[in-house]
Amino acid sequence: MGDPATGEPAVTRAWVLHPDIRTDDRRRDPARALDEAVSLAAALPGLEVAGAEVVRLPKPHPGMLFGSGKVAELKERLEAAEIELVLIDGPVSPVQQRNLEKEWGVKLLDRTGLILEIFSDRAATREGVLQVEMAALSYQRTRLVRAWTHLERQRGGLGFVGGPGETQIEADRRAIDEQLVRLRRQLAKVVKTRELHRKARAKVPFPIVALVGYTNAGKSTLFNHLTGAEVMAKDMLFATLDPTMRRVKLPDGGPEVILSDTVGFISDLPTELVAAFRATLEEVLAADLIVHVRDISHPETQEQAEDVRAILATLGVEEDTLQIEVWNKIDLLDPEHRAAAVNSAARDADIVALSAVTGQGMDDLLTAISQRLSGLRHETVLDLPFSEGRKRAWLHAEGVIEDEEQTEDGFRLTVLWTDRQAQKFHDL
Repeated sequence: MGDPATGEPAVTRAWVLHPDIRTDDRRRDPARALDEAVSLAAALPGLEVAGAEVVRLPKPHPGMLFGSGKVAELKERLEAAEIELVLIDGPVSPVQQRNLEKEWGVKLLDRTGLILEIFSDRAATREGVLQVEMAALSYQRTRLVRAWTHLERQRGGLGFVGGPGETQIEADRRAIDEQLVRLRRQLAKVVKTRELHRKARAKVPFPIVALVGYTNAGKSTLFNHLTGAEVMAKDMLFATLDPTMRRVKLPDGGPEVILSDTVGFISDLPTELVAAFRATLEEVLAADLIVHVRDISHPETQEQAEDVRAILATLGVEEDTLQIEVWNKIDLLDPEHRAAAVNSAARDADIVALSAVTGQGMDDLLTAISQRLSGLRHETVLDLPFSEGRKRAWLHAEGVIEDEEQTEDGFRLTVLWTDRQAQKFHDL
C-alpha cells in the first residue's frame, strides 16, 4: 500500500468517535476514553487521525448506533475532512457497521477490529502471527466476512482498506472455516515446539520474573533499563506483543533471573485476544515473581491497575504468586506528588516508586526483587531408595538436581528447588 508515483506509503485519514452511552454501566470518563482511543489509532502505521470527538447518546440505536440527525451531522464533518476510515471506540454490530459504512461512504472499525489490526501489525513470532490470524478470522466471520483476505499475509496492518466486501458470504464463511482448521493445525505444531523450549528453560535453575501492566505503563523501557536489550519501547499502545526474555544477574550476590516482558493489558481487551496471547501470558503463569508496572502519573492509574488485576485473575494466576507493584513515571509528577509517592512506597515492602527513564529508584527495585527471590529456591539433600524410581524421574523432569551419586541402597541427590516443588514431590 503506497503511492506508486512517489514511493511514499499511503496515509489513511481517520476520525475517532467515542460513544458516551448514558445507559452503559461500564461507562468511563469520556475525555480520557477518547484520549486512549486516539492513542490506539496512533499505534497503527499509515493512519493520520484528522479528528476525534465524544458523541453523547441516551442509548444505542439498533440500526446505526447513532440517531439519524447525528449520523447526518457526522457525515458532513467526515466529508469536509476527507475521511476514509472511522474508528468507533466501542462495540458496533455487523448491521450497524454495514449501515454506517454505506451512509458515510467510509470504512469503519470498532474497538475490537482496531485492536486486532494493531495486533496483526505487531505480532513478530510465528505463534503470535498465527494466534492473531485466528482471532481476526473468528471476529471477521461474525462481521459477514468483511475484508478478511488481508490476513493471508504474514504481517497485517490496515487490512480494512479494500477487500472482497460481502459477495458470496457462504462461500467466504466456508473458506474462513477451512483456514481456521489449517491455522489450528499449524499452531498445534508451533505450540509443541514452544512447549519443548519452555521445558528446556525450566531446567535452568533461574527464577522467572514477569513484567506485567497496562499498555504504555513503561514495561519495555524498564525491561531495557534492566537488561540493556533494545526491545521496542515507544510511547505507543501495544508496542510489545511477543514475550521477550533475557537473563539478568541481580547485584550484591543476588540470584540470576530470567526477566520476561509481556504484552500490555487494556480495558475491554477482546476476549479472543486474551486467549490468542496465551503465548505471551504463559510466561506470567510460569513466573516465580510478577512485577506489576503502573504509570503512576496517569489520571486513571487506579482503574488501570484494577483492569490488570482482573485479567491476571482471569488467566488463573495463583494468589500465592509473589508480586511487586512498581509505580513508574514518577519523573512526570510534580515535586509534591513525587515526594508523596516515594514516601508512600517506602512504607510498603511490596511497592517501589521509580522512573525507568531517569533511573531513579531502580536500585530499590533490584533490591526488592532480590529480597523476594532469596530463599525462594533452597538446597536439600535427598536419599531415595531404588524403589522410588518415579520420584527420581520427576526430579529429573523438573530440572532441579544439582548433584547425584549412587549409594548401596539407592541414590543421594542434591536438589535446588522451591517450596512449591518440594510440596509436589512429597505429594507424589
